[in-house]
Amino acid sequence: MRAITWHGKHDMRCESVPDPEVEHGRDAIIKVTSCAICGSDLHFYDGFMPGMESGDIVGHEFMGEVMEVGRDNKKLKVGDRVVVPFTIVCGECDQCRAGRFSVCERSNRNADTAAKMFGHTSAGLFGYSHLTGGYAGGQAEFVRVPFADAGPVKVPSTLTDEQVLFLGDILPTGWQGAAECEIKPTDTVAIWGAGPVGLFALQSAKIMGARQVIVIDEVPERLAIAERMGAITIDFSKESTVERLNELTDNKGPECCIDCVGMEAHSGYTLEHAYDRIKQTVMAETDRPHVLREMIYVCRPGGTISVPGVYGGIVDKIPFGAAMNKSLTFKMGQTHVNKWADDLLRRIEEGQFDTTSFISHRGTLEDAPELYKTFRDKADGCTKVVLTP
Repeated sequence: MRAITWHGKHDMRCESVPDPEVEHGRDAIIKVTSCAICGSDLHFYDGFMPGMESGDIVGHEFMGEVMEVGRDNKKLKVGDRVVVPFTIVCGECDQCRAGRFSVCERSNRNADTAAKMFGHTSAGLFGYSHLTGGYAGGQAEFVRVPFADAGPVKVPSTLTDEQVLFLGDILPTGWQGAAECEIKPTDTVAIWGAGPVGLFALQSAKIMGARQVIVIDEVPERLAIAERMGAITIDFSKESTVERLNELTDNKGPECCIDCVGMEAHSGYTLEHAYDRIKQTVMAETDRPHVLREMIYVCRPGGTISVPGVYGGIVDKIPFGAAMNKSLTFKMGQTHVNKWADDLLRRIEEGQFDTTSFISHRGTLEDAPELYKTFRDKADGCTKVVLTP
């Protein structure tokens, strides 16, 4: 089969690789009908995600048709149409039973390695580092799905691939980012990042009844979409984010701050940004935490900071004293996709979400290496890439 493989920083290839096979009775083999390049894929594209190995098949946003099921899989049958969550979940461990699917205790087959870095393991993920299991990803013609009687979400034929594809990652990620803020009708929600996750967090905050939603970015195309979706926008390259947020909240700050950027945050052409870039380049810190610093500074005392953006390791110069003294609450983590999937599928069917208008580029697997670059550079008005194997 054909698949997208990682061979180092900025080196993505469309190659022929062996077809996957059923390895366990709960497995399924999925023929991929649609997949996407996610913003978090750019972290390994730029060489910042530890645990990648040359030749890894990447991609964790995908859906398709069931082609084969293991003997113990009673949930799926050949021909079923499914979206596959990016988190691999057993459905049986203490964490899964509690609805904390992204920290499944059994699905990371490299759990010992993950525990050495994080203290305990988290769930296995598709196409995303050997720290999370080293599983082959979904930017491919076929995928082996472990624990396929627990994770995949069946979707109706009445919805197109593009309407439901993002149910496996970025839609529930944006939703969880907003839900963990416990938004009240009087709240101002500030969202850093107008990429796809930020746009879903924006839509979610509006559905949850926020008084006003403010989105911070510098990319004109993304800011324009956010405005169309009902947000007040701040272009941080042209004005002070802190000053503008204070102006919009009577100098009280937003009650809810959501980081939809993660480890490669930009802060313009500042000394802080140069400092973080240099430290990240020499691996003195793995992530650029500008957004975290800014959220702690600007968030209203007693407010909530929600972090759906991906971080991979170590950051420094975090004003933790400010966070403590302002009584801030932090909520964060990879997304518990299966906790939200059924409700969000219903909301898609009811038309509550715009899941398609921000898709700017479409292509085949052969187009993917160049589209990675286009997406990373935000060139050609690129806001989201969908691939059809």
